[in-house]
Amino acid sequence: MQCTTKWGNGYHRWGVVAHIVAVVTLVILTATGSQLESVGGWIACSPELVGLGERSRHQGHCRRGGFSWRVGWAWMRGSWMVAAARSEALMGLVFVTESRGWGWVCVLPWVAWVWKGLGVAWPGAGRRGWYRWVGWLWDEASRVALVWLALTWGQQQMPGGEQYGLCGLAMGGMTTLESVDGARVTVGQDERGVYHVRLSGTFELHIAGAVEFYKRMLVIFLGLLEVPGETRGSRRTRDGRTPLVRQEQLAGWFGVPQPHISLWFEYWLAQDWRRMLSQKWGEVLTEEVRRRVIDCWAQFPWWSAQRTWEHLVGQGSRITLPQVEQIARESGWAILRERLRQVYRIGAESFRPRDEWLAEQLLAQVKGLVERLEALGGLTPEVAIALVDLEAWGAELHLRPAPACRPLPWVLQVERLLFGHWEWVDDGTVRCIYCGTTDVSRKSRQPRLKKYVDEQGEMHTVEVYRYYCHNPACSYRTFTNLPPQLIPYSKWTLDHHLAALQTYEWSHSVYRCTSQMLGVGKMTAYHWVSGFGYQLLPMAALFGAVRCSGVVGIDEKYVLVPKNDKPDSDMKRWMYVYFAVDCYTYDLLHIDIYPYNTKESARAFLLALRAKGYHPRVIVTDMRVDYPDVVAQVFPAAIHHECIFHALEEVCQHFQEAYGSGYAERYPEVKALQEDITRIFQARTKRTAQRRYEQVLAQRARFVADTPAAETIFTFLEHHWPRLVNAIESRVIPKTNNTTEEVIRIFNQHYKTFCGFENIETARLYLGVFEKVYRFTPFSDDAQKRIRGKCPLELAGYEVHKLPIAHLFRGLALQWPSAAFQELVPNV
Repeated sequence: MQCTTKWGNGYHRWGVVAHIVAVVTLVILTATGSQLESVGGWIACSPELVGLGERSRHQGHCRRGGFSWRVGWAWMRGSWMVAAARSEALMGLVFVTESRGWGWVCVLPWVAWVWKGLGVAWPGAGRRGWYRWVGWLWDEASRVALVWLALTWGQQQMPGGEQYGLCGLAMGGMTTLESVDGARVTVGQDERGVYHVRLSGTFELHIAGAVEFYKRMLVIFLGLLEVPGETRGSRRTRDGRTPLVRQEQLAGWFGVPQPHISLWFEYWLAQDWRRMLSQKWGEVLTEEVRRRVIDCWAQFPWWSAQRTWEHLVGQGSRITLPQVEQIARESGWAILRERLRQVYRIGAESFRPRDEWLAEQLLAQVKGLVERLEALGGLTPEVAIALVDLEAWGAELHLRPAPACRPLPWVLQVERLLFGHWEWVDDGTVRCIYCGTTDVSRKSRQPRLKKYVDEQGEMHTVEVYRYYCHNPACSYRTFTNLPPQLIPYSKWTLDHHLAALQTYEWSHSVYRCTSQMLGVGKMTAYHWVSGFGYQLLPMAALFGAVRCSGVVGIDEKYVLVPKNDKPDSDMKRWMYVYFAVDCYTYDLLHIDIYPYNTKESARAFLLALRAKGYHPRVIVTDMRVDYPDVVAQVFPAAIHHECIFHALEEVCQHFQEAYGSGYAERYPEVKALQEDITRIFQARTKRTAQRRYEQVLAQRARFVADTPAAETIFTFLEHHWPRLVNAIESRVIPKTNNTTEEVIRIFNQHYKTFCGFENIETARLYLGVFEKVYRFTPFSDDAQKRIRGKCPLELAGYEVHKLPIAHLFRGLALQWPSAAFQELVPNV
């Protein structure tokens, strides 16, 4: 918008008129032959003719002191040009100096002229001293005004300031600022502290109309403009002003009702800034508005800015969506909300940490623990402190770690029998069956009778005593001192439990058949078998070290777990078993089950593998997209190879998606391209494979131009090429992940006998059982010659042939209970 003051325009017109009058006057005087005589430029009159002859009557009358209009008029007619010139000079100086309040000085020369003319017409008064003194005052007043305005104009022309070429002149409390194009701003302050601003020239204001505060301030500014001297009898403002722009005009310009503008000026005069910036007539971001938006978010923290804005508008608010977003930014809610969404799952039904975030925190702690354990051999106090946050979160969410499995009373006997680590000492000394301490005391004097079934199926009774264990580290305070082979709370001996494990796993049987063979219930057989799966094999604890070829295959298999707390939308019935297999020894290095097949699950599995002490040089996986990042995080020094067999299968799927089924018969050139891709991985050297790879990529433009969907084939090959070519010409890296697939096939043979687990806890128990059975069971006679007749632990270099458990899973009975065959039908 352009703003031009009425004061500047009015004085510009007055200046033009004054110059025209002066020029016309001089032209007339010159044409009539009149001359302007003056003394010092100020006292001038027409020349007086002195008559030596007869006196005229009017001269005699003047000498007598009477009033002679004719004499006065003659003098004034000959001297008015001096008053006009002086007044013209004063008017010009008032115009050029922008002295708005000094326009009246232009009248002083005319007052002095009239006063002197009266003195000439009335000689009696004109000769008096006081009359001449008053005339002298009028002359000096006009003279001082002329000099003062001339000095003011001269000082205003002094150079100052590079941008405006202006002068800042403080005169009577006024400061003037002038730009090179003539626009001027004069600011002054009176003794009451009121600022007086004078604008002269052309100005521009550029105000953002979308900002309500800017618009209101612009309305106030325009409403304060007024023209000096302009008055009207009605429609004056509350403070008695006569504004240049009326409120009706402002309402039309800005599209705001006139009563609203009137209230804005009322708030301005009352200095009621809270209401001036209130939301009643259009939203301004006051504290009231901000608090209302924040309160809305506090009630519904999962709402987006769009949803919050819609809610506020529905309640009658005129706030805009950009203003809601601005409040979110300025209050910090946008950053906080983004962080909360990363950590929490926020919704109307729940506000709890995200599972993936908790998993990420836990896995980071596990990784740190593993690294420190590897470097220092133990947990440092600093790491223990870092776990406090996770423990606090668990307490807030009422999450408790799974309780440690109560060690079964017969675990030590199983260890002796299966692994031969210790022998039963029958020297009459009583030891705690849990911790082995001899610091015990008898609890009761009267013995208890313990019944058990012997190998022939006959029932026997033996006296046993209860004892106190005084070892502070032992979690069990009491125990029953049992003879060897007896198990607390069961009449069946340890031999029956071993028979159940051997029958179920070695023969790939089911619990029902196992229970029928042993003459017990199927749930009893299940508990007997599951008891061997409470712990995975601690190879470092058993043999002092872990053995691995350094090439490990990773894969997973989904299994049925009907009872769990997964949401229905997350494939509730399915969970995933992960396998880590030595690609050369077939040893099952680690096995575990996870509810989700995610990157966090894969990372947790690899961290658990690393915590066992394994540091593979090569990791072989399928084409799952999560593995590259996870392998690089957990095993940064390992080479990641992707199975070529799985890669070719996925390439075939891309061909079918691009060209449809039966493309080999309909598109011979496409079939030839697929064969070229297969020939890449049949090369014996990397150089040959690289050359064939480049030849395939050279055909990219032609196939993509014909069929754009074929781009996925070349993109897939280009993306996975570095992790596929590293197996070619390598004597260490296998081309496929067939070893892991073989272990999964063996797992399926056991898993299919019951087609699913009840819950994740029972699934983990069974995985512990399967690991023991698989690692000690020798391969069949029709297997590869290298592995034939050997179990995976033997292939890994462990000497397990002397362990009783190795004989158990070779089909040899350790102490098979004869009662198990009493009810079988004889074979005749």
